[in-house]
Amino acid sequence: MADAHPEDDGVVSETQTGDAPARSLAEKVDLLFQTVRPAKGEYSYEHVASAIKAAGGPTISAAYLWMLRNGKRDNPTLRHLEALASFFGVPPSYFFDDALATQVEEQLRLVATLRDVGVRRVALRASGLSSESLATIAEMIERVRKLEGLPDEPEEGHAAD
Repeated sequence: MADAHPEDDGVVSETQTGDAPARSLAEKVDLLFQTVRPAKGEYSYEHVASAIKAAGGPTISAAYLWMLRNGKRDNPTLRHLEALASFFGVPPSYFFDDALATQVEEQLRLVATLRDVGVRRVALRASGLSSESLATIAEMIERVRKLEGLPDEPEEGHAAD
């Protein structure tokens, strides 16, 4: 994390805690853009920068957001990370604690999956069923996935919008 940026007024470094695999800042920012988004597409860098400023956050440019996402810059200020966390609805510690980041990412992927109307409809219809019935439905889904040649776990980013 040796890069400096004119917008920086302090340096923040990532730390790894727990047994979760370390992810770079760029990977974490990229995942936020991919999973926390409007109904269609992703938020633009301009939208995020404007929203952060409108919320009273620090000045951050669209270009700087692009650099953070693509690993061209990796030492934003704490204020920038707090503003990004606030915009995307994650705790600021998401950027520092890899074990927490793993938990947050699992929740974000679930939300992304639930964007799929068909998945959401099945989930809502299953609400209130007994645990035995839910287990039977889960087993049926696994069998159908195998029949269709799908992997055991859905691939990341394959939920329909």
